[in-house]
Amino acid sequence: MKIGVLGGAGAMGGIFGGRLAQAGEDVTLIDVWPEAVEKINAEGLTIEDKASGEKQAVKVRATLTPEQADPVDLLLVFVKCYHTEAAVRGALPMLHPTSVVMTLQNGWGNAPRIGGIVGADRVVVGLTYNSGTLIGPGHVLHTGKGVTYAGELNGTMSERLANITGTLGKAGFDVKPTDKVLTEIWSKLSLNVTSLPTGALLRFTADQLIAHAGTEALMRALLSEVILVANAQGIAITFDERWAAISGTLTRAVGARGSMLQDVEKQRRTEIDVINGAIVEAGQRLNIPTPYNESMVWMVKALEETFASK
Repeated sequence: MKIGVLGGAGAMGGIFGGRLAQAGEDVTLIDVWPEAVEKINAEGLTIEDKASGEKQAVKVRATLTPEQADPVDLLLVFVKCYHTEAAVRGALPMLHPTSVVMTLQNGWGNAPRIGGIVGADRVVVGLTYNSGTLIGPGHVLHTGKGVTYAGELNGTMSERLANITGTLGKAGFDVKPTDKVLTEIWSKLSLNVTSLPTGALLRFTADQLIAHAGTEALMRALLSEVILVANAQGIAITFDERWAAISGTLTRAVGARGSMLQDVEKQRRTEIDVINGAIVEAGQRLNIPTPYNESMVWMVKALEETFASK
């Protein structure tokens, strides 16, 4: 399969793109980082596995100019949410009439944006519980392995979905096709909504979040709003199940620094708009108050305004 990866020099784009190339797929990484693209083309992409300590250099193409790349069957999107539209528009020359665009980005809101550009019928959505960190140009660390869910927006178990998940499975990912992908997306969104801004604002690691009564109370309040807006849209997630999963995940993730905390530490713009912002938007649309999530959006955006560069 010919595969393009937008954000391919980043942590998650590199992990997925590199593993797919390692498995024999025809992969092109697309990124705007010149130093990383140059190093990957010259020396390969280094993927380091935190659990095993194994480090491998994977031979894979990288480019700054998607219009000069070959057309692909599958375009994986891993860019930050605020770069989604520009990145997908820039990659349009890589798409042929039957190309599929798949988002594995954080939060909710990217799929409609992509669908508005390429057509909703060409979009496959998913989420992954894999985690990674960027070490340097052309060097990514696979910090945690987990399941990846993928599905069609209309809930069908299509042939193309089977082909995509099969390809990812051959590359070593634990991938599950599902006819309830929105439920899975909102399940992960509930974890991100409660933990990411809380950790970023307080500079807390995952296990610290669950160790204090104040942060636990705040996260439970944030989760309550997620459940209300999800259920109002017919997405069947429950407070007790989600809180048990979230608290268990945070307790086990000793020392883990959330992606939003990493962004704040490096004074980068966060993805608050597609995380807590997605809850606020849904609440406004459904006439459901979401004051806790709205407050988190306000505070994170205020923090971003202090950054030297955005």
